[in-house]
Amino acid sequence: MFGRISHGLTPEERTRRARHVLHARPRRPLRVRQAVQFGTVAIIIYIGLCFVRWVHGLERGVTDGARSPGVEGFLPIASLISLRHWVETGVVNMVHPAGLMILCLILLTALLLKKAFCSWICPVGTFSEYLARASHKVFKRRVKLPKWLDWPLQSIKYLLLAFFAFTIFFVMTREQVAQFLDQPYNRVSDIKMLYFFTHASAATVWVLGILTVLSFAVPYFWCRYLCPYGALLGLVSLASPLKIVRSTSACTNCRQCASVCPSFLDVDLTTTVHSVECTGCLECVVACPESQALQLQPTGLLSRWKVKVRPAVFAVLVAGLFYGGIQVAQLAGVWRGQTDQRELVERVRQGMTGSEYDHVGRPQSNR
Repeated sequence: MFGRISHGLTPEERTRRARHVLHARPRRPLRVRQAVQFGTVAIIIYIGLCFVRWVHGLERGVTDGARSPGVEGFLPIASLISLRHWVETGVVNMVHPAGLMILCLILLTALLLKKAFCSWICPVGTFSEYLARASHKVFKRRVKLPKWLDWPLQSIKYLLLAFFAFTIFFVMTREQVAQFLDQPYNRVSDIKMLYFFTHASAATVWVLGILTVLSFAVPYFWCRYLCPYGALLGLVSLASPLKIVRSTSACTNCRQCASVCPSFLDVDLTTTVHSVECTGCLECVVACPESQALQLQPTGLLSRWKVKVRPAVFAVLVAGLFYGGIQVAQLAGVWRGQTDQRELVERVRQGMTGSEYDHVGRPQSNR
């Protein structure tokens, strides 16, 4: 499940394979995936600029346009708490409904289309990928930590996921969930997130800088070792009917698939990739020189459908499911929050200070 399989290779064969996999020349990424990635980044930049302008308006005491719901995609913890509230009550909390809808769409994408969100849409994933490509060019090889260090580090993201899941679903009571969703901190959490970056402390700058350097020196450091979101999507993706399948009869053992896999999976040594680390980037499928050797196709109960999903079709499925789902949420009236903007103007002009604006779990302010 986690990609660590004994394939019976001799020590010499393992050494020769590792040399090929780590020292292969970098390839141009799948263009249709690049289009989805860059399109998403452009949308996020536009949403961010609109949000900044709107917040500046609040600071002046006016409402310049409407709040940008898409920003709520960067509030995963609040969205997870909102998900629990929705499951228990059947009611969507309308403070940050877009965050909940984005979370649900991401989970649905993982359930149907593997961890495609990570490699096709996630801006952090896109940033990490191009840091990894830069690293490959600088070091003339792909950097991979030894297994004795790689595996313990991978456990960190699952420990973080377990902590958040246990706290939200087992420690917090229904009353605490409802209180959190309606408290002043949650109402302005997207604004406070903006201030977190625009008024970054020295510690924040150092942490972000260290993570960037680590993601260059050890490609995908955040995604591979620290991201609890990715850990959750990986577990959900195990139920996805789509898998990378290798035909042993058509495979020529050229190792091209393994040499481009960002997760260092043994694609060339297995028949079906079940690993939670597979992001569905399809780079292995595109790199394969044999048209029938490696395919993305339905497995399990759907294996009787002999359908091979081409990258362009997969791109339409990923973008259509995610962005189409957003359109459905807008039509259903569960996208834009209902917090009165006059209330937000007053809160921002007051500086959002006081214990009611402290992050949950932090000591209360003495201001």
